[in-house]
Amino acid sequence: MPATPPPRSRRRPPRPPVRPVRRRRPRWAMRAATTLSVVVLASAGIGHSVVTSLDADIARVDPFKDMKNRPRAGHGMNVLLVGTDGRDKIDDTERRRFRLGGAPCNCTDTIMIVHISEDRERVSVVSLPRDSYAETPPHTDQVTGKEHHGHPVKLNAAYAEGGPQLTVRTVESMTHVKIDHYLEVDFASFMKTVDVVGGVKICTAQPLKDTYTGLDLAPGTHTLRGGAALQYVRSRHADASSDLGRMKRQQRFLASLVAQATSSGILLNPLKFRDVTRAVLGSVRADRGFGTDELLDLGRAMRTFSPSSSEFTTVPIGTMGFTVKGIGSTLKWDPEKSERLFRALRDDKPLATAPKARTAPAPRVAVAPQQINVQVENGTSEKGLGQRVDTALAATGFRTTRRPVDAADRTVRRTVVAYDPRWDRSARSLAAALPGAELKAVPGLGPTLKVIAGTEFHEVRPVRGPEPVGKESEVVRGNEVGCP
Repeated sequence: MPATPPPRSRRRPPRPPVRPVRRRRPRWAMRAATTLSVVVLASAGIGHSVVTSLDADIARVDPFKDMKNRPRAGHGMNVLLVGTDGRDKIDDTERRRFRLGGAPCNCTDTIMIVHISEDRERVSVVSLPRDSYAETPPHTDQVTGKEHHGHPVKLNAAYAEGGPQLTVRTVESMTHVKIDHYLEVDFASFMKTVDVVGGVKICTAQPLKDTYTGLDLAPGTHTLRGGAALQYVRSRHADASSDLGRMKRQQRFLASLVAQATSSGILLNPLKFRDVTRAVLGSVRADRGFGTDELLDLGRAMRTFSPSSSEFTTVPIGTMGFTVKGIGSTLKWDPEKSERLFRALRDDKPLATAPKARTAPAPRVAVAPQQINVQVENGTSEKGLGQRVDTALAATGFRTTRRPVDAADRTVRRTVVAYDPRWDRSARSLAAALPGAELKAVPGLGPTLKVIAGTEFHEVRPVRGPEPVGKESEVVRGNEVGCP
């Protein structure tokens, strides 16, 4: 038999090398991830049909009914996120445990504009203080039915007078930002959401204690579940900054919540995504246009988010304690700075101009170091320790005597901050600069606080006083305010 000829090679000639193309962002990877997510959702049987069923459970409101002369629509999506004092859905045991007693005020506890960029790659959150001075448009009181002309109110009172519609109209009138969707969350929904994501990690450099809400956190990192998380975001008396400090904590909490949701696989796991969505939507109210397509769209967009994709700020305040007859003390916005902020939202521009290095700023305290008088004593046998502590405190801004002395007791281990109870806020501010220091009340000591340095002294930590009025509002990204 003739020899069988060898098979012809099927190897193709090598292709010429393709020069890699540099891209700003791997769009194909994002599309592939989104497609994969949709396939996973569909294969699990909880895709569009399940979200539709969840959509049917949302309580609906019509905040845009008969609204005229509204601001011009911008780019991206603007959601007015409102937190209401809905404690009536929480059982008596939890109400006592988390100090939610009393009757609901039928007002807004939290007001934020959440802007989602047109390319769905950035979310900007602007907090509007509940005590902001506002002027309502003409409206009908939803309780009495009485017709009202426009009149001054605190911003959170617009909800009590005219519900979601007057709240939206008032916010649009003040900001000239068109609101596309309205989402109302109550206490119960908030607690359920935090629990279903497994809790949220927050950090604090100084003790946080509020006798009104029961908040009591030591310095460090904590994972807060539903009720404790509610205490954290509601506390107004944990420091001297009142509502402004509370909004900062709310922003830090939201940043950590975004980090938890995007890093834990919740948004890629269809079962977890369903559970979270059910928890959120089970007791919220939304406008009629916020439906299935919007939920899926936002869910897919959030899968590409990271903490650095989010940015947070508070509307700039021009006048603190602006008193209005019949209303009381309000916060008046800075007209030029607030207009600049809301113009950025309308134009779909980032609020932060450039990425910042991850450097933790000095924590703010109730009383500025420049207002605190300090006498340093050396409570050890270590020569020169008193001078070292005095110099470090002075460098941070504290008004030290510059003449440290030896303490009567030279065997002190833990550094002590001795103070007259009348200057307790100053004492807490000083203690925040001395990690591990012990506070000791000494009635009659007077306005000069005493620091008795012990052998466990390590450093003086820089601290800052309350944010000055009129200062340009700080814009921070989620990765800058979360835990390290």
